[in-house]
Amino acid sequence: MRLLEEKIKKDGRVINENVLKVDSFLNHQIDPQLMNEIGKEFAQRFAAEEITKIVTIESSGIAPAVMAGLYMKVPVIFARKRKSVTLTDDLLTANVHSFTKNETNELAIAAKYINDSDKVLIIDDFLANGQAALALVEMVQQAKAAIAGIGIVIEKSFQPGAQKLKNKGLRVESLARIASLSNGEVTFNSEKMEELV
Repeated sequence: MRLLEEKIKKDGRVINENVLKVDSFLNHQIDPQLMNEIGKEFAQRFAAEEITKIVTIESSGIAPAVMAGLYMKVPVIFARKRKSVTLTDDLLTANVHSFTKNETNELAIAAKYINDSDKVLIIDDFLANGQAALALVEMVQQAKAAIAGIGIVIEKSFQPGAQKLKNKGLRVESLARIASLSNGEVTFNSEKMEELV
């Protein structure tokens, strides 16, 4: 998605060879117009799948997921990372380790919101090692719902997450695929392909 790649080039900050900071438009401050276009793109890519629910994780996945839900006209459910006094019984749960924050959280979704008649699209902001997406897959499978695919805003394709998901037979659609964060610069897979042509 060219618009997203341009935004990453303009406003993203490379912290090191594994970390890209996009807090000015995705995971702290949110660019609503960009999220709208991201939602539209996910809706187009998964238009044939008859999706009934979208699942994401709080908090950075919520904006792109809600915009996709708006275009698909389906509810969006977000897995909570923190215990809540109102979220205690009949839960779908999984543990996820964040390499960026170096912490493990137990995710929870109320089981009443996903069932075996649902066809679910999982959406998340980043895909690197695949831990968050695999945790969401596990939770959707606990509900015995079908998984239509996984929509990722930014994939670090030099890390193993996408391959782990594809090895499980899951469809992965990433809007921006980063090939490298070397030398303080973002290089996209689309740019690598252009070099080969």
